[in-house]
Amino acid sequence: MNRFWDKYPSIKIELEKVVAIMKENAKNREKTIENSILGLIDSGGKLLRPGFLIISGKFGEFNSDKLCNLAAVMEMLHMATLVHDDIVDEAKTRRGKETVQSKYGKDYAVYMGDLLFCRCFMALSNNTSMENMKLLSEAIYNICTGEIEQLTSHFSQDISTKKYLKRIAAKTAELFSLSFYVGAYESSCSNEMINNLSKIGYDIGMAFQIIDDILDYNSSSDIVGKPTGNDLREGIYTLPLIYAFKQDKIRLTPLLSKDNYSDEDISKIISITNELGGIDKARALAKRYTDRAFIRMEKLPDGDNKQLLIDITQKLLWREY
Repeated sequence: MNRFWDKYPSIKIELEKVVAIMKENAKNREKTIENSILGLIDSGGKLLRPGFLIISGKFGEFNSDKLCNLAAVMEMLHMATLVHDDIVDEAKTRRGKETVQSKYGKDYAVYMGDLLFCRCFMALSNNTSMENMKLLSEAIYNICTGEIEQLTSHFSQDISTKKYLKRIAAKTAELFSLSFYVGAYESSCSNEMINNLSKIGYDIGMAFQIIDDILDYNSSSDIVGKPTGNDLREGIYTLPLIYAFKQDKIRLTPLLSKDNYSDEDISKIISITNELGGIDKARALAKRYTDRAFIRMEKLPDGDNKQLLIDITQKLLWREY
């Protein structure tokens, strides 16, 4: 398991149960399928979505078995979206390991992602209400909508902050928010607390994705586990570049208008983006979302669980991977 949770043993214990549940769900007569899923589970993800579901559940009547099963669903859903995402991006590595599509081919990866979606709904049918089934279906719809919007806007210089924020709200913040919601709802929290925790999840999800996009500009592939500048190579223009492009279209337009970007082009775009303050401005917006989450957290009951959530949120804002 990723060492992210080492400082939080009460959550790590629950997440170990989540991993065990996912591995049980991975069992299949076809060992290639089983081993593929096990590889995804053991790839070193931070388990943020299941972790947040468990944390939110601890603000109410916490039922470990029920919430760990639901947390496993959230992570498997996230895994399914990553498998499909890697197909679209033709990604060779993720989290420092070879992707499913690279190892087994695109056709296999498509069916693997579909299989994981099916396992999610099978597990949900035994562990949650029809209302939450509906919410998860809507979340999957919104995630796919966000991914399609990103795909259709590849290499488009018609970029804006508004479009970007709408995209990441759908593809990332939606599932963070749902994880908080489900944990609180299934633990019989008050409607007010459920709503507040759901909004906290949304703000954390927005900040998380912005930071993730910043790391594509200023981190190293050894740290993040995938090639840096990869979004640029795919023609995915994220917030740092959007801010820089607003500042100086004249310098960036010739570079962005090329059919393919060389390593030198990528370096120049990153350098100009940094010089124009795009990275700093993006980090400032991530901080604003995080600060809003902290304001909402002030309404939560005082105690170790609240402090743990504050600590983790701060840690995510300044992470390097």
